[in-house]
Amino acid sequence: MNLNLKAKEQNSYDAIVIGSGISGGWAAKELTEKGLKTLVLEKGRNVRHKLDYPTMNMNTWDFPNRDMVLSSDSKDYEKQLRTGYTIRESTKHWWVKDTEHPYSETKRFDWIRGYHVGGRSLLWGRQSYRWSEMDFEANAKEGIAVDWPIRYKDIEKWYDYAESFAGISGQKEGLVNLPDGQFLPPMELNCVEQHVRERVAERFNDRILTIGRTANITVDHKGRGKCQFRNLCMRGCPYGGYFSSNASTLPAAEATGNLTLRPFSNVTELIYDKDSKKVSGVRVMDTETGEFMDFHSKIVFVNASCIPSTQILMQSATDIWENGLGSSSGELGHNMMDHHFRTGARGTYDGFNDRYYKGRRANGIYIPRFQNLPGRPDTKKNYLRGYGYQGGASRSNWSRYVKELTVGKPIKELAQEPGPWSMGMTAFGECLPYHENKMTLNRELTDMYGQPTITFDAEWKENEWKMREDMRVQAASILEEAGFKNVETYDSKSFPGTGIHEMGTARMGRDPKTSVLNKWNQVWDAQNVFVTDGACMTSSACQNPSLTYMALTARAADHAVSELKKGNL
Repeated sequence: MNLNLKAKEQNSYDAIVIGSGISGGWAAKELTEKGLKTLVLEKGRNVRHKLDYPTMNMNTWDFPNRDMVLSSDSKDYEKQLRTGYTIRESTKHWWVKDTEHPYSETKRFDWIRGYHVGGRSLLWGRQSYRWSEMDFEANAKEGIAVDWPIRYKDIEKWYDYAESFAGISGQKEGLVNLPDGQFLPPMELNCVEQHVRERVAERFNDRILTIGRTANITVDHKGRGKCQFRNLCMRGCPYGGYFSSNASTLPAAEATGNLTLRPFSNVTELIYDKDSKKVSGVRVMDTETGEFMDFHSKIVFVNASCIPSTQILMQSATDIWENGLGSSSGELGHNMMDHHFRTGARGTYDGFNDRYYKGRRANGIYIPRFQNLPGRPDTKKNYLRGYGYQGGASRSNWSRYVKELTVGKPIKELAQEPGPWSMGMTAFGECLPYHENKMTLNRELTDMYGQPTITFDAEWKENEWKMREDMRVQAASILEEAGFKNVETYDSKSFPGTGIHEMGTARMGRDPKTSVLNKWNQVWDAQNVFVTDGACMTSSACQNPSLTYMALTARAADHAVSELKKGNL
């Protein structure tokens, strides 16, 4: 046998999945469970559930500087540290070094990422909300960008399916603008949050406060142990108390016997066949050896996360399309979106001084969008779309005495008493899909593997700035109506990327002339290629997007296998 042919046979699979994060893990699970021999390619190192979570049981005082990153290391994480809420000594091993994986920006863009098996499924905030019909209809009704090629009814059963496996705890509220799901028992609101819930219901006819719908399980589920209220999620949970690829989808895929997982595999391009107009495989650089190799398959799922997935498309089939596979519409790399946040209000509450709470609940409150609701002219504002609030109430601790001169026994006695109640609310707002918000390849600046990097050119525009004003005003109004004192608004500044909800650079649509993907997440220019991570999004809504990625991935995988069996792929 020809040696090249033999090598090709050895490197051939039914399906290839690029990326092992939230959507990549789901693609692996669905494809393997449907009988496809599937290769999962991960750019970074392997991370095994429980075995490779080095800081999962350490305490804050086990780290220097109370877990703050040492100044000697900060030069490697200049951009990763800009958000101020991700990298600690206990978690910095998950995040990339900017010195090894640089990028450039025309306007500030905070690209926060980690390369390892599981990706950001180990690091996400776990808030899991369905989109509603108004979210899928908004572009069409307002004449913004292009219409989604699907509606809520097309994805509803896939939300059911994803929630049932992932495990989402939450409370049903019967809202049209935030559909209920298949929930595990909800976590409890503390006494002040319950008070605010009741006041909000009394004082506002368009708002509700509920417990966050989170992928932290409250009962044992699918072989995983329930959340222990440690609030150390970003370290990696040995109990499997929250949904991650490592604890959930990848073990399910491995159990089928159809999974091959290959870490240290940097995908440089998709191999496009001009005659069949399909992709025949994937070209990979082994990041340990520097060797290039090709893997072949009938279908490819590109799930490296929004920006890397689009970068892979941009680097593919450039002999046919100058700007890469999927660029024939002129939309590849454009319509970059993220949620803008880090603005809202906080205040203190006099009362409930005899009440406290147990544990460190890895969750907070949620107030769903209440502005610009369909059929509700009384909610109409001077901007489009809307926002929701996340936050929570707590009592201050001993640290409030740090600036006091008291020492010895007096400060010990004071520190035994919890401080007053306070509550903070942060808004997460929708960003519209602007064509001019984009990413481009930079072939002059390369990463540690000699590969091109990304240049970002994206910003908030007038609609987002008007929304941010209302975010602060309404947050203060809610707290004041609930009886809080010392209410003050804040804006800690948010830039594209800061929310780590990058979306839209290879959007779905109804027409190949204006979109990159069709209604089944297939690339118009090569329909055996599927993209189901954040890159596929046609708009951003204001809800955390990961649950929608899960549902879209399960839906696309089901379609892919069906079409493969029919001989259409």
